[in-house]
This record gives sequence, structure tokens and C-alpha cells, in this order.
Amino acid sequence: MTAETDTRQNLGFAAVLFVFAVVMIGTTLPTPIYPQYQAAFGFSGSTTTVLFAVYAAGVIAALIGVGQLSQIIGRKPMLLAGILLSFVSAILFSIGTAEGLLFAGRIFSGFSAGILTSTGTVAVLEQAPAARKAVAGALATAANIGGLGLGMFLAGLVSQLTPWPTRAPFVMHALLLVLAGLALLLVRETVKKQQDARFRLQRPGIPREARSVFGAASIGAVAGFAVCGLYSSVAPNFVGTVLGIHSALVVGVVTASLFAASAVAQIVLGKLAVVRAIVLGSILLFVGMILLAVALPLASLALLIVSSVVSGAGQGLLFSYGLRAIVGATPDDRRTEATSAYFVVAYLAISVPAILAGFAERLFGLAPTGIGFAAVMAVLCVIGFATRKRFAGAAD
Repeated sequence: MTAETDTRQNLGFAAVLFVFAVVMIGTTLPTPIYPQYQAAFGFSGSTTTVLFAVYAAGVIAALIGVGQLSQIIGRKPMLLAGILLSFVSAILFSIGTAEGLLFAGRIFSGFSAGILTSTGTVAVLEQAPAARKAVAGALATAANIGGLGLGMFLAGLVSQLTPWPTRAPFVMHALLLVLAGLALLLVRETVKKQQDARFRLQRPGIPREARSVFGAASIGAVAGFAVCGLYSSVAPNFVGTVLGIHSALVVGVVTASLFAASAVAQIVLGKLAVVRAIVLGSILLFVGMILLAVALPLASLALLIVSSVVSGAGQGLLFSYGLRAIVGATPDDRRTEATSAYFVVAYLAISVPAILAGFAERLFGLAPTGIGFAAVMAVLCVIGFATRKRFAGAAD
């Protein structure tokens, strides 16, 4: 291999990671700005949870609808589609003159995230040079989950520093997407287009051999992603109403901490045995929920951030090792179906509990809702811990 070829492969690898991260940044940009939207449009806290659920529905629709399309038309066209859909979302949010535009923006954002979730990870693995094959999976995770956290932090920072708090973050993101489109030129196509291939929906399925492991892994995925949904949709109201802090940057830090900790835990603790990782993840998420239940009545920002970090680390371990166990227990020709089913479960978990929490907030108030939510998630962690033996023998 020549030095020129090696350089080209490294640039392509870096470019696809950049594209992945930039698209995922857009999916969480609205989170720190929800309080400003509530003030501008007069909608309730429950509306913000519906906005988040619309995004999750878009992700699921894309996973099922176009999950296998990149195998037919190529990775680069699908990555470009994700960039363009994310760009449309950024434009709709930057206009932001009506509530309907926000919902439309979230739908487009969900579609873009769904495309990148299914195509981006595979593209990263395929673009990785030989010297980086071993870390490609971890870097794909960092681009995905890290992008989610970075989106929240950047939105909070930009909205705090500019006089256009509900517009400037999305203008910034639109510019980043233009750069991502240019970066895509450096990415090589790894799929030979199949002229006679037939398009079909990506049907989620659970092979009989993997059902026991899938059920156990789904408990951790549901708990972890429900916590992600809570922090992404309801946390802004917690910070503003319960803690009395009206800063988009603070909201961004609180929510970004969870996703950053998730990404770091998956990378740093990526060589644990599966059972040990599931046990550690369950304990960390359980402790995180206890901290959340204590932070809310005490109105403690410090405890809320610690809860976010600890919960994020637990979520990262439960989700990544649950996925690893499912892949290890599933025959090669059924793995796409099984992983699709796992992601559908995860994104249902990220939206449905958040919606319920949003409506419970109107009936019981924010602090009681948060404490009740934390208690339910803690119970799920205990159940997940109790099923740890099902992971024995899973691929490590």
C-alpha cells in the first residue's frame, strides 16, 4: 500500500466519522432551547415530549423503510440523503415561525438519524483502514452518541452567546452540514450497485436462538433509552421549573453529560466480559436514578449533573453490550433483523415513557413525576440485574 493510498483511506475514514457526527448533532439541537419555544409559542411541557416522540417515530420509520437501501444503491447516496434531510430540518427550525414547522423539522431530523443509524455505522466499519479496524466500532459509537451530546452542548452555548437563541444554533448546523456534504466527496463507495436487486422493507425479527438474550437485553435498553428520552425532552423543564435556572447552556450541559458519559463508557470499558458489563451497567443506572430522585426535591444542580453522568455510563454499557450479546446469539443471516428489532425497541423506549412523563407532569408536577420515573427505572434495573445469567456464554 502506497503512502498516497494510506492517506486517502485515512481521510475517507475521518470524513465518514465527521458526516455521522454532524448529522447526529442536529437531532438534539432543540433540547436546550425548548423553554424558549414554550415562551414563544405558548405550548405546554407535554408538547415538547410529543416533539421528541415525533423524532423517534421518524427514526423507526427510516430504520424499517430504508434500512437495507444502502445495500442496493450504495452507502454514499444514503449518507447524502441523511445530510440533505438534516439540512431541511435545520432550515425549518431556523425559520421557526410556527409550531408546525417545529414538528416538520423533527420528522425530517428523525428520518436523517434513522438513515445514519443504519448506514453510518456500517460505512464507518467499511471505511476503516486496516490499522484502525479494531477501534472502528468504538469510533462509530463515539460519532453517534457523542454527536447527540455535542448537539445539546453546542445549542446551549450558541443560544447563550448570540441574540438569536432559537435560530443561530440551526444556522450553525446548516453550515456544518454543508461541510459534511463536501467531506462526503472524500468517502469511497464500498458497495457495488445491484441492478437487479429488489427493494424491501427491513423487517425486524427475533430468531428463536436469540429470544432469551434479546428479552434480557431489551430490559436494559428500555431503561437506558427511557432515561435518555427523559433527559432530552423533560430535563429542560426540570432545570427551569424545579431548579429555577433559565440558561440554555446549563440545560445543554446537563443533557449533554448523559450522552458524553455513554460514549466514553462504551469506548473505555469496551473490553469487559458481557455479563460483567451488564451487571456494572445495571448498577450504574440504578445509582443514577437514586441520585435523580434525591436531586429533584433538593433542587440540586450538582446532583442532577452527577446523576446524568452516572446514568449515561450505565446506559452506554447496557445498550452496547446488550447489542453485542444479541449479535453473538443470532445466526449471521438473521443479524440485520435482530439488530433492527433492538433499535426499534430502543427508540420506542426513548419516546413512549417521555410522552407519559410529559402528561404526568401536568397532573402531578415536575418533581413528583421525575421521582416516580426514577423509581420505575430503578425497578427495571433490578429486573435487568436479575436476568444477567441469560448473558452467560454470549460473545465477548
